[in-house]
Amino acid sequence: MSRGPRPHRALAEAIPIAKARGMVQLVMSGPERIFDIAIVSKIPVTFVRVMFAPAILATIQELADDFKDEIGLLRIVARDAAITAEIWLRSRHGTWRFFLVTPNTLVEIDREGKRLVPGSGQTLV
Repeated sequence: MSRGPRPHRALAEAIPIAKARGMVQLVMSGPERIFDIAIVSKIPVTFVRVMFAPAILATIQELADDFKDEIGLLRIVARDAAITAEIWLRSRHGTWRFFLVTPNTLVEIDREGKRLVPGSGQTLV
């Protein structure tokens, strides 16, 4: 279950990021919402949950713990090479971090959905 209302400011800023990756379909709000945005492109189709993160510079493990319910819901989405799930986190200062949700881990990616090179630091705007 969600920890509150949709992060409207983050969602508004997420839409142009998503549109750069393909066609965007927004999901209506509701208590059983699994994701906020579906990005439809040739491959993959991506289901994205946009969240506000007060501690944006936390470790991946800390973020996984903080957002375990949302990540758990995203793991319900069937996936293969053509379907992915991501969680996008935004701080109150406009800093973004993006993660690919896999069945067992979170993988930090850039805003285009590409894995970050190890040691390259965090994705900041």
